[in-house]
Amino acid sequence: MTTPDVQLVQDLVARIPEYEDLYESHVFNEDGVLPHVFFWDVVQEVVRSYLGEDPEAPDWRRTLDFLEEHSARGVPEIDAVIVTSFLDDLPYPGRPGHDIVQHLGPVLAAKFAKIRPSG
Repeated sequence: MTTPDVQLVQDLVARIPEYEDLYESHVFNEDGVLPHVFFWDVVQEVVRSYLGEDPEAPDWRRTLDFLEEHSARGVPEIDAVIVTSFLDDLPYPGRPGHDIVQHLGPVLAAKFAKIRPSG
C-alpha cells in the first residue's frame, strides 16, 4: 500500500512529467522515494523556473496549482510534506525568487503565513 506522501510524489510526476527524471533519480539513489527529500529538489526546480534560469525546469505555475489542490484536501501526511519540505524551503526575503510567495494560492498562502509570518 502506498502512503499518502509517496502518492503525492507519484501524482505530481503523473501530472507534470517534467519531474520524471528527478523522480527516477531519487528512486535509484534512495532505493525508493523519500517525499521530504524529493520536495527539497522540487523547490529548487520551482525557483529556477520562476526566475527563468532553466527553460527545461517544470513550470512553476503548474506546480503551485498542483500543490494548492492537494493541500486543500487536508490530508495530514500530505500537508506535512508540502508545509515542511516545500513552503518552509522557499527563498527567504531578500533572496532570489522570494517573490514567488506572492503567487501562492489561498490555501498555501495561509499555511505559509502560519509557518513564516515574516515571509
